[in-house]
Amino acid sequence: MADYTPRLKSLYADSIRAEMKKEFGYKNDMQIPKLDKIVLNMGIGECVADSKKIRSAVADMEVIAGQKPVITRARNSIAGFKVREGMPLGCKVTLRGDRMYEFLDRFITVAMPRIRDFRGANPKSFDGRGNYAMGIKEHIIFAEIDFDKVDEIWGMDIVMCTTADSNAEAKSLLKHFNMPFPAESEGE
Repeated sequence: MADYTPRLKSLYADSIRAEMKKEFGYKNDMQIPKLDKIVLNMGIGECVADSKKIRSAVADMEVIAGQKPVITRARNSIAGFKVREGMPLGCKVTLRGDRMYEFLDRFITVAMPRIRDFRGANPKSFDGRGNYAMGIKEHIIFAEIDFDKVDEIWGMDIVMCTTADSNAEAKSLLKHFNMPFPAESEGE
């Protein structure tokens, strides 16, 4: 098992790097953008009323990500929302290395086609520094989640951080990973 390499990682090493170098004319291999990390975040506002919901959300996130999430807590009290300082409000996971490539592969090939009314990833969700963020409304699109055992459907944010310097470079990198952006509408 020690010699196992994720499919997208070997694809990146074998062909994507060369294609990106040719496409953008990089002089040095270290300039070629790569995937740095993927951050999954789940905000659970219902935790305020029922503190047991955080446990099920953490369990679901752990199954999706393959590693234990960190519980995010409120920084300050907000009386209008009945939130006290230190109260758990969600969970997050940062994926790097092989787990990151495995998650991206599962997300693009298995989970994204299961999104209801999906017309492609929004090409405008880049932040200008090569990072791409998207939200999903239902965490049950992941095959690892047993639909019958889900007591609540959570939404989640997925942020893909790359080493790219611009939106165009990051978009090209994600396209090479088969991210389903809609057909080109040149006007960005």
